[in-house]
Amino acid sequence: MHYFVTGATGFIGKRLVKKLLERKGSVVHFLIRQESEGKVASLREYWGVGAARALPVFGNLTAKRLGVSADAARALKGQIDHFYHLAAVYDLQADEESQIAVNIEGTRHTVEFAKAIAAGHFHHVSSIAAAGLYEGVFREDMFDEAENIDHPYFMTKHESEKIVRQECKVPWSVYRPALVVGDSRTGEMDKIDGPYYFFKLIQRMRQILPPWMPSIGLEGGRINIVPVDFVVNALDYISHHKRASGHCFHLVDPVGYRVGDVLDILSKAAHAPKMNLFINAALMGFIPKSVKKGLMALAPVRRVYRAVMQDLGLPEDMMNFVNYPTRFDCRETLAALKGSGIACPNLHDYAWRLWDYWERHLDPDLHIDRSLKGTVAGKVVLVTGGSSGIGLAAAHKFAEAGAITIICGRDQDKLDEACKEAKERGHPFIAYPADIADMADCDRFVKLLTENHGGVDFLINNAGRSIRRAIEGSYDRFHDFERTMQLNYFGSLRVTMGLLPGMVARRKGHVVNISSIGVLTNAPRFSAYVASKAALDAWTRCASSEFADQGVTFTTINMPLVRTPMIAPTQIYKNVPTLAPEEAADMIAQACIFKPVRIATRLGVTGEVLHAFVPRVAQIVMNTSFRMFPDSSAAKGEKGAKPQLSPEAVAMQQMMRGIHF
Repeated sequence: MHYFVTGATGFIGKRLVKKLLERKGSVVHFLIRQESEGKVASLREYWGVGAARALPVFGNLTAKRLGVSADAARALKGQIDHFYHLAAVYDLQADEESQIAVNIEGTRHTVEFAKAIAAGHFHHVSSIAAAGLYEGVFREDMFDEAENIDHPYFMTKHESEKIVRQECKVPWSVYRPALVVGDSRTGEMDKIDGPYYFFKLIQRMRQILPPWMPSIGLEGGRINIVPVDFVVNALDYISHHKRASGHCFHLVDPVGYRVGDVLDILSKAAHAPKMNLFINAALMGFIPKSVKKGLMALAPVRRVYRAVMQDLGLPEDMMNFVNYPTRFDCRETLAALKGSGIACPNLHDYAWRLWDYWERHLDPDLHIDRSLKGTVAGKVVLVTGGSSGIGLAAAHKFAEAGAITIICGRDQDKLDEACKEAKERGHPFIAYPADIADMADCDRFVKLLTENHGGVDFLINNAGRSIRRAIEGSYDRFHDFERTMQLNYFGSLRVTMGLLPGMVARRKGHVVNISSIGVLTNAPRFSAYVASKAALDAWTRCASSEFADQGVTFTTINMPLVRTPMIAPTQIYKNVPTLAPEEAADMIAQACIFKPVRIATRLGVTGEVLHAFVPRVAQIVMNTSFRMFPDSSAAKGEKGAKPQLSPEAVAMQQMMRGIHF
C-alpha cells in the first residue's frame, strides 16, 4: 500500500509515518522542502526503513499543487491509496499572515494536488480549534455551528477544514485532535504548548513551597488533552477501517477535565503543593471588555502583566483561553475504535511521564547557560568581608569561574592569607584593605575601585556583624545597636550607592545583599542584628523598584545559620546543625546566576507566613524557644562557663536546622 504524507517531519506526522511503515510492504511518499534534503537520512533511520520504502517528494506547501515537479506528479498518479495532510501551523502565537499562508492556502494546494494524482482517500488532520469558542457540546457532525473564531489560529483551522469539505474532489475524512501532549509511554514531546505553558509555574511553586502546603489554583473551563500515541494509533486504525467519505472524528479524551483539575494532576506529578483552593477564572468574565481594554492601555498595568506572563513563560493571550467553553462529543470515534483495543489513557496515569520529560528536556532553563562561569567569567565581582567565612568561600567560587574577584576586609594579614590560599588553588584574588563601617574609608575604597577597575559588575554585600544578646541584657549596651547598624546597614549602603552610578551608566549590574533568616522569623536575642538586616532589606526593596528599568537588579539572601567565625562565641551552636560556608557560597552563586528578588529557605518562608497570618502563634513559638535557650557565656560576660540545655532544647536544636535562636 502506498501513502502520501504532508507534515511528515512534524511531531504527529513523524510518528504516523513510522506507524504506516509497520504495515508489510507499505511505501510512504512524504513532502519535504528541497532545502531540507539533509534530514532525509535521519528520518529513514528513525522510521527504520531504507530508501525504497520512504521516498521524499520535494515541494512546498505554499506553492500551487505543492510545487511538486510534473514528472514526480505523473509518477504518483493513481499510486496513492491514502493521502494524509498534517502539515500546518500549530501555534497560538504565530502571526496571522503565516497561519493563513500555511493552514488555508496550503490546504487548498494540498487538496488540488490530491485530485491531480487521483489519491484514493484524503485524510485531513484538523483540530478541535475548528469549533472556535463554541458554547456547549460540539458534535462530530457539526461544523458551520462554530462560534467565536476571531483568533487567527481558530479562524485558519476552521477555514482549512471548510476547503476540504467544499473543494476536495476525492473521498475525504476529517480528524480533530484535542490538545496533543507527549507520548503516554515515554512523555516525549517536541515543544512547549498548551498545558505545558503552566509547567514553569508549577515548578516555581515546588521550589518555593513544601509539597504538604495547600496552594491556590485557577479554575476555568474544560480542557481536552490527548497523548500523541493515542492520536497516531486512532488515526491509523480509523483511516484503514472507515472508508466512507465525509466523516469527521474527534480524537479527544472522552472524560475531559477542567483547567483546575489538570493543574492539580500536573502538580501532583511534579510533587508540587496540592491545589486545594481554586479561584474561578469565570469571575474575570464579568469585567466588561471596555474596562479590560482601558486597564491594558495603562503603561504600568501593561508592563506588570507582560513581565509576569514572561516570567512564567505564558503567552500574553493565554488568559483568554482559560475559560474555554467547549466540550466535544466523540461517539463516532468510539464506535470506529470499538474492538481495536485503542483508547485514550487516563491523564492521572501518564501525567508524571509528561512532567519528567519536560523537566529533563524541555524546561527553558536547560537551554540557557546557567553555569556560574557563563555568568561571571571576565566580570568584576566584589565580595566585602571576603577574607574569611562565607565571603571567602564565595570568592573562591567566583575566581574559579573566571571572574576578576576582588575581596576586602579590615585585617591585612587575613587578606594576605586568603590571597595565598587562592594562589595555591590556582586562581588569583585582588585584595584591598577597607573598613566598611567607616564611611570615609568606604568612599576611598569606591573611588579606588572605579579608578582601577571601572567599577564592578557584581557586588556581594557580605561584610557584617552579628550580636546574640537578649534585649534585657542590653539596657546599658546601646552601642551594640549602633555598631551593628553602622556596618550592616550604613556601610553596605555607602558602598552600594557609590558603585550604583557606574552600573546605571553601563545599564547592567547585580547587587547581592546577605541578610538573615532572622528577618523572616523575627528571631529573639538578635534584635540588633535583625534590625540592621531588616533595614537593608527594606532599602533593597525600594531600590529594586527604582532601578527595575535601568538594568540593575538586586537579590536578598535570607541566610540561615552558617558555620563561620562569627558564631564561634556562642557555644551552643557547636551542637546545632549549620550550613557549611561552601553551601552558603552556593546560594550566593545562584543569586548571581538567576538573579531572583529573594532567596530563602523553606523554614524561613514558613516563619514569615506564620508571622503574617497568625502573629500571636508565631510569637508564642519564638518566645518558647527564647526561654528554652539561654544567652551565651560571651553575651553574659562569663568565661569558661558551658550552657546547660534541657532535653527539650537539645531535641529542638536538632530539628530546627539553620534557624537563629
